[in-house]
Amino acid sequence: MKKLILSTIMAGALAVAANAQDFNKWSIEFGGGFNKPMAPLTGGYLSPTLNLGHVEFGARYMFNEKFGLKLDYGFGTVKEVKDESPEFRTKYNRLNLQGVANIGRIMNFESFTRRFGLLLHGGAGIGVVNPEENRFNDFTDNVYTLIFGITPQFKISEKVALVGDISTVLNGRQTVTWDGATFIYPDINNGFYGANGTWWSGTLGLNIYLGKAEQHADWYIAADKYATKEELATQINGIKDMLKDSDGDGVPDYLDKEPNTPAGARVNAAGTTLDSDGDGTPDHLDKCPFLPGPASTNGCPVEEVREEVDFLKKAINDGYVNVYYAFDSDKPLGYSVSAAQYVSNFLKRNPGVKVEVKGYADELGPEDYNIKLSERRAQAVYDLLVASGIDASRLSYKGYGEDTSVDKSSADARQMARRASFEIK
Repeated sequence: MKKLILSTIMAGALAVAANAQDFNKWSIEFGGGFNKPMAPLTGGYLSPTLNLGHVEFGARYMFNEKFGLKLDYGFGTVKEVKDESPEFRTKYNRLNLQGVANIGRIMNFESFTRRFGLLLHGGAGIGVVNPEENRFNDFTDNVYTLIFGITPQFKISEKVALVGDISTVLNGRQTVTWDGATFIYPDINNGFYGANGTWWSGTLGLNIYLGKAEQHADWYIAADKYATKEELATQINGIKDMLKDSDGDGVPDYLDKEPNTPAGARVNAAGTTLDSDGDGTPDHLDKCPFLPGPASTNGCPVEEVREEVDFLKKAINDGYVNVYYAFDSDKPLGYSVSAAQYVSNFLKRNPGVKVEVKGYADELGPEDYNIKLSERRAQAVYDLLVASGIDASRLSYKGYGEDTSVDKSSADARQMARRASFEIK
């Protein structure tokens, strides 16, 4: 166990050192999809709710993992609803400089996903609206634009992300309606004031990340960085010292509340010797660990009674017989595997008894994931019992998900929650 923990922590430390490299900051972006002019339109003129005819592309630079700038260009054509509106066809284009906020990093999306992200963007620029039909078919409407949008992301690889975008654009100083049939105001000069035109676009496209670093700022998760190799070496040496297991019971000294446990003793997660039946004889010396008896008979009752099942049930209900797991693992911790062997020995002595293995998880992580994790933990112990010679017909297992009875803010309490227990049927 100690070697496993040490290798895991050292691998994590080396990963931190590797991730200390700068992230990529540049990306190029392109997409295509729909547009919808909302206003102004001449009375009787209608535009489709989803008009296929918008294209955009741009370049983005991120100052850090959370904020950046992008310059993007969009163009397209709007037209009428066929058979429901007089004909019109108007082309437009826009060029915008926008600020970008990476909501995925700001709101710590990494706590539940490493694939989905979200960007917000907004800014201003210039644009042109060119009606090609109706009264103003040769008119060029020069406008300023205000744009706001939201961009969901899905990371395909470290270099490519699939993105969608929905943006609202306000055209300032637009003087002619989208259909090109009328002035917005009788006096053309009145149109020089305010955001007179409104439209939106919806696209699907790709972000291509540029640079030599492993990750782009969109997906980079800042970790604690060691300033020097010497500092990293000091930290690893400290970890090695912390993971020493002086008494060899499988529990590192920094967690061990009984640092001088006798060799071969069965201990709990805190490294304390177990005495399941409370008779004063520790389990590793007790030939009847679930039947109280004097030390003179090695912990067995002087007159053996047929109430062993009741004593075992009491031991289980009091939480003495459990198999424990590391965080996010379904592999039993070595020091607790003997609990399964005790149950196996009892079943062999009592052929009429059946047992259910019950898996649990702590409250960290999504609830549906913890249900599946707890079931895998229960199945792991079930497999141990079957491998020890117990007929599968006498066994069952079930995952009960999160154990909410413990204090989830306590690391020791969460360790006790990550377990598989037993119930005599």
